[in-house]
Amino acid sequence: MAKLVLIRHGQSEWNLSNQFTGWVDVDLSEEGVKQAKAAGQAIKKAGLEFDYAYTSVLKRAIKTLHYALEESDQMWIPEYKTWRLNERHYGALQGKNKAAAAEKYGDEQVHIWRRSYDVLPPLLDASDEGSAANDRRYANLDPRQIPGGENLKVTLERVMPLWEDEIAPKLLDGKNIVIAAHGNSLRALSKYIEQISDEDIMNLEMATGQPVVYDFDDKLNVLGKEKY
Repeated sequence: MAKLVLIRHGQSEWNLSNQFTGWVDVDLSEEGVKQAKAAGQAIKKAGLEFDYAYTSVLKRAIKTLHYALEESDQMWIPEYKTWRLNERHYGALQGKNKAAAAEKYGDEQVHIWRRSYDVLPPLLDASDEGSAANDRRYANLDPRQIPGGENLKVTLERVMPLWEDEIAPKLLDGKNIVIAAHGNSLRALSKYIEQISDEDIMNLEMATGQPVVYDFDDKLNVLGKEKY
């Protein structure tokens, strides 16, 4: 049956500087480029071949996908970019240093904002600097779809139409898919795929640049999960 490979983008410049990133379009760090290339090399070594590729509209994920496909000699496959795979929107926390936020709000509160399933961060208004409302890559969206901040629950709700309309039908058709995206959009997908509880999802980590491979049966039940 089909395989699904998830790759969290390589280390970004804001991962390196310990800042909340969210929908801000931050580039890969030098180390992140190395991680993305290593992901492609691992894919090639494992003999994983894809029919379709998906990524977000943020360049750290797009570049990770391109490096991984280049290293595995698969740059020719069809590729789709969608906002539905964007990182979770961190609202008013975006751009803030995580350690400084912990000093201001307390370690426990920041941990809850970062890891909980259904607690929202402080929200941005559409008129606030840093809002995605004026970014032309989202110009064709209903303004009500552009978040001022998200938790993992909301992130899963926006990812699910992509799963239902695009990913699941292709997997059921026996097609192999690679998705290069972000820690929280991939955590959301993993929660659904593995039926992880709201409590246990707090403990799921997605390492930067590490391919996670799912094998499914013909009902999309998980037969196996491997990390490369």
